[in-house]
Amino acid sequence: MSDVLRELTRVRESFDKPTLRLLDRKWAPLVLTIFRTSFSRERQSIHAERLHVQVDTYLQELAALGEEIPTGTGRSLCVQWMNDRWLYRSSDNEGEERYSLTSHALEALALVDSLAKDRALLSESRLTTILDTMHHWATEADPDPHTRIQRLDDRIAELTAERDRLRGGGEVPAAGNERMYEGYQNLIDLIGQLPSDFKRVEESVAAMHRQIISDFRAEERPIGEVLDEYLAKTDELMGATAEGRAFEGAFTLLRNEELLTALRRDIQTILDHPFAAGLGSGARRDFRGTVSILRSGIDDVLSQRRRLTATLREHIENHDHVRDRELDAVLRALGRELETWMHTAGPRSTVPVELLPEVPETPHLRERLWDPLSAAPPPPLEDHAADAPAAPEIDTIRVQGGPYLEEVRAAIGLAARDAEDAALGDLFNTLSPDLRRPVEIFGLLHLLTQAEIGVEADAYDDFSTIRPDHTARTFRVPRVRLDREAQRALAQIERMFDSNEAGDGDTTNTPPTAPATQTPRTTPTAQEDTLA
Repeated sequence: MSDVLRELTRVRESFDKPTLRLLDRKWAPLVLTIFRTSFSRERQSIHAERLHVQVDTYLQELAALGEEIPTGTGRSLCVQWMNDRWLYRSSDNEGEERYSLTSHALEALALVDSLAKDRALLSESRLTTILDTMHHWATEADPDPHTRIQRLDDRIAELTAERDRLRGGGEVPAAGNERMYEGYQNLIDLIGQLPSDFKRVEESVAAMHRQIISDFRAEERPIGEVLDEYLAKTDELMGATAEGRAFEGAFTLLRNEELLTALRRDIQTILDHPFAAGLGSGARRDFRGTVSILRSGIDDVLSQRRRLTATLREHIENHDHVRDRELDAVLRALGRELETWMHTAGPRSTVPVELLPEVPETPHLRERLWDPLSAAPPPPLEDHAADAPAAPEIDTIRVQGGPYLEEVRAAIGLAARDAEDAALGDLFNTLSPDLRRPVEIFGLLHLLTQAEIGVEADAYDDFSTIRPDHTARTFRVPRVRLDREAQRALAQIERMFDSNEAGDGDTTNTPPTAPATQTPRTTPTAQEDTLA
């Protein structure tokens, strides 16, 4: 095979992977937009039904804006994306189905993010990271102890010289904003690769889970052989693949509280630099959540491993070899009887065989025995009439109740007869203390509404009230002028009340209620104090 054909085959295999198939589709921008809008670092999984509704909503909004959209509902599109290995559907602890992005979808989103950023890929920070990493692994790879000792001595001498310089009053070089921003971008690139790495480890464990379940159901191999293969695959997954090594390294990091504390402190130090003032709140929040990304990815992988271990334990505990041998003996006996019957039976002979046994008819049994105590009457109630407080008088109850509509209406009408144009607040303040309760303000407003008397805009009067406990309180109420026309309207209300009290009972001539816009209103404080 020539080099060109070999490279063409390799490129075709790459384009056949779900990541490039997602980027190569017609609807790739729309699908990636929906993924980016629906999922985030804080929301890595969504309930299946909710995602179906969200996809339908996004498609309707895009169609209304004139964008071309694919055919199908949100449910059908999600199922299609799941078959294309861009979405993964699983059940949570409550048995509800949830969608999450696969490692292929995360890689496609990361690639789009890297292309959308307006920055230079080559920077001093990236080269420094490469050189430091190369130096570290070269030291690890060199088996010669003298060479390693020399490297350590050089490093110690370099650090000692720097410490002595600073201790002697040397100047501390401060990194500029541009240099810090380049280092920040390099860290963001490295951190952005973590979710897809963890997702690949999780998918590898899930694939192993499905394979082991298939082997158990097939029962073509002994359990011991399946378990040995599981342990071998676990070691291979965690040690032979880059994702597994990354997982083991992150797991080791999270078990070291000192390293986590130092990581959080370093993150905060970077964010305290002046360059971080130009970062948005979302970027700062994502950078500060680096530790949570590690924890979330490791929790997902460990959850998959726990499910796989639970499947193994359940199968081993429930697999009964004795029952399998008994079932095999019964089937062999049936085969021998069938062979004997075939020697004597005719070509059209049949034997009635029930696939399932009949359900036995069992009479209903009592679930509880009769208890004489349950039929006994309750003990008689004790008489506490002697401890009851004295009943309140009707006048005391009425003072605590609603407004005196008739008395207040008559008193206001009497006070207004000698005035050409008086303010309702001034007339109210001249009433007797028993008619100046806070609740009487609501009674007055009710009468004004029936008489269709309006209020003045942006003008208020002080109503001095006296509560039943003889405490005073002043309320501000929209101003009402009782001129001659308003007095006649109140007099009409008074005549109607008098006719009703005389036994007429005809309320058809009651003035209509004023519109809601003309209804005088008190302040909220007045309502609260009145109800209290």
